[in-house]
Amino acid sequence: MSEASKLIRDGHHARREDRPADALRDFGEAVTLARRSGNARDLVHALKGLGQLERDQGDGDRARPLYEEAVALCRTEDDPLLLAHTVRHLGDIHQDAGRIDLAEPCYHEALALYRVNHGTSVLDLANAVRPLALLKEKTGEIEESMRLWEEARNLYASLHLGEGVDEASARLSRLRGQN
Repeated sequence: MSEASKLIRDGHHARREDRPADALRDFGEAVTLARRSGNARDLVHALKGLGQLERDQGDGDRARPLYEEAVALCRTEDDPLLLAHTVRHLGDIHQDAGRIDLAEPCYHEALALYRVNHGTSVLDLANAVRPLALLKEKTGEIEESMRLWEEARNLYASLHLGEGVDEASARLSRLRGQN
């Protein structure tokens, strides 16, 4: 395990323990080491760690360039699931900022990658369907939103994730009232 990988692991641990200053230090050092060594995979994970810290603080504008760089690096690697996961989070950042026109292609790309990869977890697929359903709801594409919410609900139900099932069911009930 590289030194950058250890720092990334420590950064995630610090984030889970609500020690953002330690996480920031660890991810920042990991970025420096990964850049120096040319390890693109470590750099992707370190950038995403820093980006998630910014998102935790509600600062999508600072998270966006970190995720954009991570996506660009993912495109040079042979790991479609890492790309799908990273581009989905970039879509979330765009959607949170109201940049629907930039979020939608991110979600479509992530879903396309997840759907063709046999290694995709059901949870990753559900978590990619959900934000696109939200986006379609926001843009008034009710039928498409309902189709996506039904898919998300079924995926979450297959995992026995009541919170996801409840959210999707509530959204579907509300949308059916608009139809």
